Amino acid sequence: MSSESSSKGPVIIITGTPGTGKTTHAQLLVEESPIPLKHINVGEFVKEKGLYESYDDEWQSYTVDEDRLLDELEPIVSAGGVILDWHTCELFPERWADLVVVLRCDHSKLWDRLEKRGYPLKKIQENNEAEIMEVVLDEARSSYSQEIVVELKSEGTEDLESNVARIVQWINAWRADRETSNVES
Repeated sequence: MSSESSSKGPVIIITGTPGTGKTTHAQLLVEESPIPLKHINVGEFVKEKGLYESYDDEWQSYTVDEDRLLDELEPIVSAGGVILDWHTCELFPERWADLVVVLRCDHSKLWDRLEKRGYPLKKIQENNEAEIMEVVLDEARSSYSQEIVVELKSEGTEDLESNVARIVQWINAWRADRETSNVES
């Protein structure tokens, strides 16, 4: 392994049903991380860069142009040290991810969070059902190696702090592992 590839930070995907706390986790992780990480809220990235085909008024969401999104993200992800925060993860190539964190939340708490966001009832129901059915978790487990997929509860501040501390520990171990690899090669 070259020292160049080991100096890059990890690529962490934080995913979960809308309302599980992905963006809050990612923002806190950027602050707490022992190495610099860039947070990309993929939904915002899509809007800012115009990487969508259309807007669905009923669902209040964009139909993402997946090929253009991946093309835009490729150089950023290749540089490493990035957190991708999005409600889905199967789109991202397996080779991109060093860690996939799936945030989970009790569906009644999730309902309240989505209501506070002003989501239409149909969208709240669909997201709640997806959380109950473990849709995002199943997607992560079928798209990535089991060793890198971690399911974390995200129902309050204690969970948030504990989860970020666990991810920081993982980053330290990831970094130490790369430093050891460099010494051996």
